[in-house]
Amino acid sequence: MFKKKIYIVSDKNKPSIKIKKLLVKKLKISNLNKADIIIVLGGDGFMLQTLKKFYKFNKPFYGINTGDYGFLMNKFSKDNLVKNLSNVDLIKISPIQMIVKNKKGKFKKSIAINEVSILRQSRQAASLSVSNGSKIIIKKLRGDGLLVSTPAGSTAYNLSVHGPILNLNSNKIAISPVSPFRPRRWRGKIVSNKSKIIIKNLNPFKRPISAVADNFEVRNAVMVKVSENKKIVFNLLYNKNKSIEKKIKIEQLRNEVGK
Repeated sequence: MFKKKIYIVSDKNKPSIKIKKLLVKKLKISNLNKADIIIVLGGDGFMLQTLKKFYKFNKPFYGINTGDYGFLMNKFSKDNLVKNLSNVDLIKISPIQMIVKNKKGKFKKSIAINEVSILRQSRQAASLSVSNGSKIIIKKLRGDGLLVSTPAGSTAYNLSVHGPILNLNSNKIAISPVSPFRPRRWRGKIVSNKSKIIIKNLNPFKRPISAVADNFEVRNAVMVKVSENKKIVFNLLYNKNKSIEKKIKIEQLRNEVGK
């Protein structure tokens, strides 16, 4: 019998509500403070929101996918639900943090589990410089923008723009351009997770940009600083032998075959 106390966070879609009713019947439900595990019902987007909202409670998260792809989630099994919860792998990941200065001189910050996206917000292409501390990575990039991705997020938007897939234990961060116009041949750069990445808008009035940490957006950004926040650790639970590490390896193989 599964004895751990469960707290459930559910999306409002029909599959999530249906599974929640089943869990309430099968498991010992508790309040958030007394719970041993937080079960999240939804898709990747809902999981990202939940992690940011509840990580300070220092509880492990077990996601059950009721969305589309569900890269961060586990597949639901009605028959093996209790067995899966009893036999899990624990994965620890840290987010990156962005600090944004907008054109009014105000600062806003947020964490990102997948990526920080720097995107043009008008018909004009973005004009950016990227550096790691005082070391210039690229002096001038003209295009739709760029991404700064964590290993966990390297198979998401980053992969769609042909960025590299990073292993979870790589201690790396990927910087990938989005539709680069000049220089066309620049494919980005992989840097250490100790890097202090600084992105500057070279023409903020004519070429405005927005900075997005997963789903938190700051418009009219002038400068964006991105670095890993090691003070925050997310504890993610996955069905045995089906961890996020294996999902990343599968995507790496798919990517190699597709080339």
